Amino acid sequence: MQVILGTKIGMTQIIGEDGVVTPVTILQAGPCAVTQIKTVQTDGYNAVQVGYGQGKNLSKSVTGHVKKAGENINPKVLKEFRVDELPEGVKLGDALTVESFKLGDKVAVTGTSKGKGYAGTVKRWNFNESRNTHGFKGNIRRVGSIGSMYPQKVFKGKKMPGRMGHDQVTVKNLVVAYIDVENNLIGLKGAVPGPKKGIVSVEGKE
Repeated sequence: MQVILGTKIGMTQIIGEDGVVTPVTILQAGPCAVTQIKTVQTDGYNAVQVGYGQGKNLSKSVTGHVKKAGENINPKVLKEFRVDELPEGVKLGDALTVESFKLGDKVAVTGTSKGKGYAGTVKRWNFNESRNTHGFKGNIRRVGSIGSMYPQKVFKGKKMPGRMGHDQVTVKNLVVAYIDVENNLIGLKGAVPGPKKGIVSVEGKE
């Protein structure tokens, strides 16, 4: 089963035998534990819940939930992966590592993008600035008109200043370019959403 959770370490480069330099993002991925298996008969859909990391001060509900998978499993993060059909042989407490991936596999990575705080329309939506010529009032980054004479309201979805970033982002078709089984490292060609030390999920296309 090609799913795993990990921590973003940062970006580096890999030089191939042909001399081509490939930018890669290194993730500290796994080992993860299977904490729950959902089926159509019991939950209405098929899914596998995975736990990652070592959490502290877990609530009683979470502690009781993951206890079924093993005594020493105290995950910091829990994430559910829906599947059409449950993989054969997967059971509670199984460990998921980078060994399930191989070089050249295409994966989808989901993470939380960097938060930019409160931003104006020029930064947030790439609006043009107003003309900065003689006689102009001077505020060249203001929004401008946001409505009309009719129907005398601002439509929902209007591009306005507001919070920017810190959204869930999924990048598809990233290629596995590096695997280190001993140190639980995996390298993906290209950029991965989120800051360093951010939690990301990697899901392959088996």
